[in-house]
Amino acid sequence: MSQAHEAARDALLALQAEATPAQETPFVARLRAEARDAFAAQGLPTTRWEEWRYTSLARLVESRFALEGEDTATPSREEAESVAFPVFACGLFVFVNGQFAPSLSRPATAGGPVRVESLARVLTESPETLEPWLGQLASSKEHPFVALATSFLSDGAVVTVPRSADSQTPIHLVFLTTGDEPHLCQPRVLIRAERGSRALVIQDFVSISKQGGHLRNAVSEVFLEDDADLGLVTLQRGHPRSFLTTGLFARQERNSRFASHVVTLGGQLVRNELQVTLAGEGAECRLDGLFVAGDGEVIDNHTLVDHAVPHCTSAELYKGILDGDGKGVFRGRVVVRPDAQKTAADQSNPNLLLSDGAEIDTKPQLEIYADDVRCSHGSAIGRLDEDALFYLRARGLGEEEARRLLVSGFAAEVLRGLPDEALSSTLMEELRKRLGRREPGARA
Repeated sequence: MSQAHEAARDALLALQAEATPAQETPFVARLRAEARDAFAAQGLPTTRWEEWRYTSLARLVESRFALEGEDTATPSREEAESVAFPVFACGLFVFVNGQFAPSLSRPATAGGPVRVESLARVLTESPETLEPWLGQLASSKEHPFVALATSFLSDGAVVTVPRSADSQTPIHLVFLTTGDEPHLCQPRVLIRAERGSRALVIQDFVSISKQGGHLRNAVSEVFLEDDADLGLVTLQRGHPRSFLTTGLFARQERNSRFASHVVTLGGQLVRNELQVTLAGEGAECRLDGLFVAGDGEVIDNHTLVDHAVPHCTSAELYKGILDGDGKGVFRGRVVVRPDAQKTAADQSNPNLLLSDGAEIDTKPQLEIYADDVRCSHGSAIGRLDEDALFYLRARGLGEEEARRLLVSGFAAEVLRGLPDEALSSTLMEELRKRLGRREPGARA
């Protein structure tokens, strides 16, 4: 570990000591202490780590952060709703710099039996209800940013979908980052879909900071019981000078269905870690992702699908769009355990480079220890089709408009797979606006 990494680690540990409450329950104290020790031992990753060899944290290491936006005021409800994606009459739960903001939320409109609670309140009033779940999937010993987030454990959302419940409207969790002083923001999400339930949860990460420079380090743990059906959409629109790391860890039981959709539209450095364990026969998961990086941006997606038992299915499609000197990283790993016969697993990572300076490092992986399986994986890197571009220009479209149309078509496969048509349309428009900011005349 370099001196710069040691100094950054020590600065974060000092902040953690400052943030430790005077009184906390034994369970929470133990969880935080174990995480602090794990982070102290690991520190921040370097490019010498195999899992981080293509992603440097040099800019993050050089930064210094304050505690969670303690100098900032709560934004108005109008500000919050102006940057959040359309609510679609769903329950709106807003967190400002990691802390629940009841005045900006509309829990009464959640509809149905789904229960959403502030993690801070549950930790205070009934922490024993979280002990069987919190920290069980997200390992502090294996993931340094999980260790960092858990050592600061404070607030977030606890979402419970009761047995056999069928929620007809989405649950919208909005995580706003505000303020001009670089600070830590580390929300935690725990989702439990009980047996036979059905729900859709949207995690919306957005910055309304003018200066940026924040570190938003989010961890989500998702449990699906037998026959549960859960959709989870993660939207990320980071400030061009801010850092975003997310860890999503899911466990599925028998005949459950899980669909994850991750859409990343920028940030100085974004690292998404997604792990799914198929622990019950008949479980199905789908992982879709779209990431767009421009000048000065790095977006890194690491996924792991663990087929632990027989008769499970997984499908994964991650698409990257890289422009300017933007950089993307994709490492998708699928593991089929020795007893996981009759596994079906497909993985694909197509990438589109829009400039000479854009870069993608991609490594799809299959580890198969069973013999009766159907598995495939692949990756592709390319530019816009010159024949298609010529065809569109010959029919009267300008060059930039034609390029935007082709790029939108490339992204449409992922965006149309979102579980809400209105959300899909809104994100497509957001993508077109971002592409419209491209420098005229840049080579594709």
